[in-house]
Amino acid sequence: MIKKIEHIGIAVKSLEVQKVFDKILNNKAYKEEKVESEKVKAIFYQTGESKIELLESTDETGTIAKYIEKRGEGIHHIAFAVDNLLEEMKRLQSEGFEFIYPEPKRGADNQLINFIHPKFTHGVLIELCQEVNEL
Repeated sequence: MIKKIEHIGIAVKSLEVQKVFDKILNNKAYKEEKVESEKVKAIFYQTGESKIELLESTDETGTIAKYIEKRGEGIHHIAFAVDNLLEEMKRLQSEGFEFIYPEPKRGADNQLINFIHPKFTHGVLIELCQEVNEL
């Protein structure tokens, strides 16, 4: 079951844009993390129950670099929190949705993640996240 919007991911050329978000949100980021498997560096802001995730590519072949090259900086994905990612994947697959990864993988900020392919969501990249407490 979808519980809430976990975060909104924003693709940026440089995490220097953090200065802008510090001012807009009147808050400092609570975490910076590098995710080698995704070739990305991420900064997180808490905004009420949800988060903002700024994403900078660490490699020109990374997903975020390719996204920015094709579409420019901006909203990359919307992430929803779920209690059980495997159950949600099975449920959505039974409804005809396909996922980017065949199995969930570890993402940033203590999350197990997978993405619904945007061809099934009218071009919106949707991430499902399950918090993992043993990290």
